[in-house]
Amino acid sequence: HSRRGLLKMVGKRKKFLDYLSKENPKSYSALVRKLGLKKQKA
Repeated sequence: HSRRGLLKMVGKRKKFLDYLSKENPKSYSALVRKLGLKKQKA
């Protein structure tokens, strides 16, 4: 994996998570728990 490709993927995922947290907080928090992510406010 190229570094640029990786950064692109991460950026896409962050946009997706931002979108999901606004549109569907319930499934967002379920996803966060499943992935073991910390909730972070940017």
